[in-house]
Amino acid sequence: MRLWDGYRLVQEWAISTSKFGLGFVEGSNCTPLGAFVVAEKHGGDAPMHTIFKARQAVGEWQGSGTETEDLVLTRILRLAGTESKNANTYERYIYIHGTNDERRIGQRSSHGCIRMRNEEIIDLFDRIPVGTPVWISE
Repeated sequence: MRLWDGYRLVQEWAISTSKFGLGFVEGSNCTPLGAFVVAEKHGGDAPMHTIFKARQAVGEWQGSGTETEDLVLTRILRLAGTESKNANTYERYIYIHGTNDERRIGQRSSHGCIRMRNEEIIDLFDRIPVGTPVWISE
């Protein structure tokens, strides 16, 4: 993932996308491609490793025993598609979020979302406002 300020590269982070591949179909668990905007931000005041279900804090990940689950941790940037092919992204609940499985960052391992290391999603979250454009490509 790259954060740009105009033509200047500000920061770059490793990410994970879906282990099911790329695509747009509801229920496919694929990561969609194209143009998006950050439609919502959740968790700005939450401690690192907060577990979110339906964008609500429900506890704190303790660091072990749940690596097989794809937990949504720390911060959520909810995406909305801006093209006809990805217009269902918001309804599919595609996020950029922290993960309980940081060792798989850089590999396809999510259930459709874009996963980041927890410290890094906090950094990104704090730098960008709602409405920030996002481009996802192969």
